[in-house]
Amino acid sequence: MTNYREILRLKSLGLNHTQIAESAGISRPTVINVLQKVEETGISYQRATELSDHEMSQLLFPAEENKMSYKMPDYDYVHKEIQKSGVTLQLLWFEYCDRCREAGEIAYQLTQFKKYYRDFIVKHNATMHINRKPGELLEVDWAGQTAEIIDTDTGEMIEAYIFVAALPYSGYAYVEAFWSQNQEVWITAHINAYNFFGGVTRILVPDNLKTGIIKNTRTELIVNQAYQEMAEHYGTAIIPARVRKPKDKSTVEGTVGVICQR
Repeated sequence: MTNYREILRLKSLGLNHTQIAESAGISRPTVINVLQKVEETGISYQRATELSDHEMSQLLFPAEENKMSYKMPDYDYVHKEIQKSGVTLQLLWFEYCDRCREAGEIAYQLTQFKKYYRDFIVKHNATMHINRKPGELLEVDWAGQTAEIIDTDTGEMIEAYIFVAALPYSGYAYVEAFWSQNQEVWITAHINAYNFFGGVTRILVPDNLKTGIIKNTRTELIVNQAYQEMAEHYGTAIIPARVRKPKDKSTVEGTVGVICQR
């Protein structure tokens, strides 16, 4: 909080605005603004010595004193958490509101929370837009989380693995559940996706799972034989995403995120 009494004390010593600012460690416009308010309200230095900082603030800037002060969210934390599967901005907003409530602070509404996060992304996480061509790429992956299906006869919970294929240009996606992630299922999932889309893209972009890619380094790419034969049969080229580079297949990653949330 600005020390208004110190500003008045220094002014009473005959210091100019610049000298007061340097001595009090504040900006010159702040000094000018405070002294203008002092002149308007007629508060003397002698009177100021009898008032607390809070009382001085109320007398000089009553509108600002009564204005609600909102707690700015920790967007470094928000950005880190939003990368996790199943986490949404709304869930993080609920968490932020709970923390504010516990600390007796005022939380932003969801609209402002999201707006400030978009501003944070623009400033700290700049990315380049990638132009896509219709029908050029098909991105494929398994969802990180499994689904659970209940056997109606036994009541047993059975895990199902979710295959996702997405077209980057349109964002159109195909999703299917399977009982395993073996080689036969992997190939079958692609065939079913091609049948669903009604065609085959020029390029296929998978992750580096062993049923598709045996080895992927800067100098060497080894594709699983069955997977390569499937690509040759359908006339498509396999170009896997770089290791630990999810943005190489951002469309399917986004679709996987939506599937996991649901």
